[in-house]
Amino acid sequence: MVTIKEFPKEEYLLKGHAACAGCGPSIALRLLFKALGNKVIMVVPACCTTVIQGPYPYTSFAVPLQNMLFEATGATCSGIVAALKIRGLEDITVVGWAGDGGTVDIGIQALSGAAERETNFIYICYDNEAYGNTGLQRSGATPYGAWTTTTPTGKRERKKNMPLIMAAHKIPYVATACPSYPVDFVNKLRKAREIRGTKYIHVLTPCPTGWRYDTSKTVEIGRLAVQTGIWALYEIENGRFRLNSPSDRLIDKSKRKPVREYLAMQDRFRHLTEADIEKIQQWVDEDWEYYRKLASNECV
Repeated sequence: MVTIKEFPKEEYLLKGHAACAGCGPSIALRLLFKALGNKVIMVVPACCTTVIQGPYPYTSFAVPLQNMLFEATGATCSGIVAALKIRGLEDITVVGWAGDGGTVDIGIQALSGAAERETNFIYICYDNEAYGNTGLQRSGATPYGAWTTTTPTGKRERKKNMPLIMAAHKIPYVATACPSYPVDFVNKLRKAREIRGTKYIHVLTPCPTGWRYDTSKTVEIGRLAVQTGIWALYEIENGRFRLNSPSDRLIDKSKRKPVREYLAMQDRFRHLTEADIEKIQQWVDEDWEYYRKLASNECV
């Protein structure tokens, strides 16, 4: 179990990258390299990270990187893993790093296939809850009520639960994280690296541009997502569900902050009615009852 003081000083996400100010995904990327070092090969489809990395021949990444089509991250990772195996290179971690659109919508087929083949790699979905790179269109991960350019009055459908979809593949490791809790994220990455097979980590990454909040509030927004229970931190290791700190102290509803505190900080939710907020709070409470049952093995 690493502590924040033990994070390595080396940086593999270099200065001068092109991320927006306050970009949650760029914080998560920096933590990824703190956790895994430079013995990684990154596979990145179309997404905000293709902007962060910079245009050829310039790059802010100090590790090998393969850009790929939206739908092919899982398939590309499978090919790289097979090539490394043939060459006898066993100390390199292959990481698929894709946004929510490239994971829960366009890329889900290739990811599902790689998981079914038990491909030995880490897939990370950094979830900013919209197609940020192409102008903030709604994705399957956009939450109910959120403004996007294609849901100008607020999305009317619920967010897909991609971590549990991946858990249904019976892969050895599924986890959720948020860069506002860096130690938790780094420890989960290092644990995933030591497990053979397909590992899936879903990271909530606040986006000031798309979520419409002040750029200084990214870490605070991420913490509020966890503290209100709208985003739970957990692991599913070999089928066993476990809540992680601080979510493990939030099963009791009285310990959770009201979801309106999280929603009120983001202009993408400013049009919500009281009925909308009550509906979201009810759904969050129902989710937590399900987490309680999972944690106590009352359901599978």
